[in-house]
Amino acid sequence: MATVTGLVDRFGRIATDLRVSLTDRCNLRCTYCMPAEGLAWMPQQQQLSDDEVKRLVRIAVERLGVTEVRFTGGEPLIRRGLVDIVAETARLDPRPKLSVTTNGIGLDRIAVGLRDAGLDRVNVSLDTLDPVRFNTLTLRDRHADVLAGLRAAADAGLTPVKINTVLMRGVNEDEAPALLRFALSHGYQLRFIEQMPLDAQHQWDRHEMVTAEEILAALEPFDLQPDNVSRGTAPAETWLVPGYVDAAGEPARVGVIASVTRPFCGDCDRTRLTADGQVRNCLFATEESDLRGLLRGGASDEEIGTAWQTAMWGKRAGHGIDDPSFLQPARPMSAIGG
Repeated sequence: MATVTGLVDRFGRIATDLRVSLTDRCNLRCTYCMPAEGLAWMPQQQQLSDDEVKRLVRIAVERLGVTEVRFTGGEPLIRRGLVDIVAETARLDPRPKLSVTTNGIGLDRIAVGLRDAGLDRVNVSLDTLDPVRFNTLTLRDRHADVLAGLRAAADAGLTPVKINTVLMRGVNEDEAPALLRFALSHGYQLRFIEQMPLDAQHQWDRHEMVTAEEILAALEPFDLQPDNVSRGTAPAETWLVPGYVDAAGEPARVGVIASVTRPFCGDCDRTRLTADGQVRNCLFATEESDLRGLLRGGASDEEIGTAWQTAMWGKRAGHGIDDPSFLQPARPMSAIGG
C-alpha cells in the first residue's frame, strides 16, 4: 500500500465520515431487522469501553482526517455513556460534525443533554404514522414515544431533524404521501431508504423491495422538482417540494437513499466501527479488521491508525448486490451500525 495520510482506498475515495456503533442491542424488534425473540447480544467484555470508543474516534479525527462522526447501534440511546462520549468527541480539534441515528425512544429525556454535550443533529427512524401498524412492525407499543422524541429533538435545536423511513411492500408502502406531509408540517427532513439485505433472518427479497422509482411515483402529487444542489458524497438523492420550507426557512426537500437500485458506491466516504471494535470498509463487507485487539494489546495510536488505513485500502469498488455471487453479510444491520 502506498503511503497515505488519510483513509484512502485503491480507487481514490477518501473516508471522512465515521459511523460508530455503540451497541448491538435495541429496544424494538422491527420485522425487517431482527426476529421477535431478538438476537444473541454481544457479551459485555467484547464491547468497546467508553474510553476505547473515545480513543478510536480521536485517532480517526486527529490522525486520519475524519470530519463527521455519527453514533449508531443497535439503539445508541441505550448506551449509558453516550452523552459523555459525545462531549469528549465535541472537544476534539478539529471538531467533527456530530450526529446520532436513533429510533427515538427516550430521546425526549436526553435531547437537551445531547445538545449541551455538543451533538449537532439526529436521524430518527419512523416507518409509519399508524400506532397499530407501528406495533405490528416493531412488536412494541412505543409509537407515541418516537413522536415525542422527534418533538424534543426539534425543540432542543438538533436540526435538521431527519426521519428515516423504510417502505415495505404490502406493509406500509401506502404511507409515502402521508409521511411526507407529516414531515413537511413539522419542518423535518424525510429520507426514504430502500430496504437492504441486512436482516438477521436473511429473508430479504429484491422483488419484495419498494424501489426508488416506486417511491417517487407515489410522491407525484407533490410535483417534486430536481434539486440543483450537489449531493456530493451524501447517500440521499434529494428533490425540492414546491410550496414548502423547512425549519430553517430553506426550500423543503425530500430524499431517497437507493442503495440497491441506484448505488452510489463511487462517491462513498464512509468507514464503520462496530461496537466490538471491528473496522468495516463497506456496509456490505464480508470481512472486518480488528482494532480492539490492537487497543487491548498495547498498540500505539500510530499503529492503530496504520491498521485502519490498511483496512480501508482494501475496500471494493462497489457492494455488488446485483452480482450473482453477492453474499449477504453475516452480521445484521443492528450489529453493524447504520
